[in-house]
Amino acid sequence: MDSQPADAGARLGFIGAGKLAGSLIRGLIRSGKYSAQSIIAGEPNEPAREALRRETGVRVTASNFDVIAAADILLVGVKPAIVLPALKEIRGQSANKLIISLAAGVRIESMESVTDGRVMRAMTNTPSAICRAATALARGSRTTDDDVGIAREIFGAVGLAVEVPEAQIDAVTALSGSGPAFVYSVIEALAKGGERTGLSPEVALALARQTVLGAAQLATETKLSPEELRKMVVTPGGTTAAGLAAMEKHGTSDGLGAAVEAAAKRGAEMAAENK
Repeated sequence: MDSQPADAGARLGFIGAGKLAGSLIRGLIRSGKYSAQSIIAGEPNEPAREALRRETGVRVTASNFDVIAAADILLVGVKPAIVLPALKEIRGQSANKLIISLAAGVRIESMESVTDGRVMRAMTNTPSAICRAATALARGSRTTDDDVGIAREIFGAVGLAVEVPEAQIDAVTALSGSGPAFVYSVIEALAKGGERTGLSPEVALALARQTVLGAAQLATETKLSPEELRKMVVTPGGTTAAGLAAMEKHGTSDGLGAAVEAAAKRGAEMAAENK
C-alpha cells in the first residue's frame, strides 16, 4: 500500500457504514488510493462502527451531521427505506455536494426531490472489499461530467466501474449487486456435489472456490465468450458433457437466469415503494 495516497486530501463521507458501505470503505483503503484520514463514516450501530474503526482506522461517528461537516463527497449506504428520510434530514447542509447513493430501489428523481445536492447512483457489490467489485454508475439531472469522473475514480479504485442509464440500474442490481449471492450458491452446490462423490467437505469447498475463481479469471483475461471457454473444456462423450447434460436436465441455467430476473423485478417494486 502506498504510504501517501495521491488523493489523501479528498474527504469521502459515508452516511451508513453497514455491509455494503463497509466493504467499499475497506476496499478503498486496501487499494492504496485513499487513506484512512480521507474517509469519515457515520453509522448508528455501535458494534459495526467500532469494528470498522479497528479494522481500517477511519474516523467514525454516530452523527450524520459530523459527516456532512467534514466531507466533500457523500456516499449514502443506508437501507433503501431510510435513504429519503436521511437525505431530508441533511437537506440544509448538503447543497452543492456530490451525493452518491449505494441503495437499490430508490430513484434519482425521488432523491433529487428531497435534497439540493448533485445526486448519482452507484450499484456496487461486496467484493469491493477486496478490490474486485463490479459497479455501475448512473448520473442525475444535476450531475456534471466532473462528478462522473470523481465517481469513476472512487469505484475504479475497487474494481470495474461502468456508466449506464438509470433505467438499467435494476438490471445491474440483480446481476452485480445480488450476483455474488448467486455465485456463492453455485460454489456451495459444486462443493456438495464433490462431497456426494466422495470428497471431504473441506477439500470439496476449497476446490469449488478455486475452480470458480480460476474460471472467472480466465474469462476476464482471455475475453473469450462463455461458449468458447466451455468448448475448451468439453470433449464429446466425456465427463464435462455428461455434467452439462445433467445441468440442462435440471434447469440450472434457467434457474440462474430466473434469479436475476426476479431480483430485477424486486428492484423495480422497491423503487415504487420508496418515493
